[in-house]
Amino acid sequence: MDELKSSIHDETNGLDYILAGDYYIPAIGLPEDDDRPIGKWGRMHRAYLEETNPLLLNHLILTGRLHTYLADLDEQAQDRYRLIVRQMAAAEGVTEDLKRRSQLEWVRVMNSIVNCAEEVIKRELIYT
Repeated sequence: MDELKSSIHDETNGLDYILAGDYYIPAIGLPEDDDRPIGKWGRMHRAYLEETNPLLLNHLILTGRLHTYLADLDEQAQDRYRLIVRQMAAAEGVTEDLKRRSQLEWVRVMNSIVNCAEEVIKRELIYT
């Protein structure tokens, strides 16, 4: 009987196979780790995908792109959130002077701005 090769390449599907016992199994590996955190916005979007689009979620999981997709979305959401808060604070006239003069007023206005910015992010990026 002929000796089996330790690895083979299938031209029809482009996969490499390695010998394990008497069987050839596909030589596939996990994608490289992405160290970026998913964060609040990424977790919210994943929950949204679980409820509304499980096919897309499964596709991202099976192709190994879910973590990268959610980390990218989280970074975009954080950047957009900071920009919106900065712009709204400037439009409302919220300054360090107001913070020094009336801390309670500053907190009230900033909480309102933060809530509005979060709603914009949810509507534009998370729940779409």
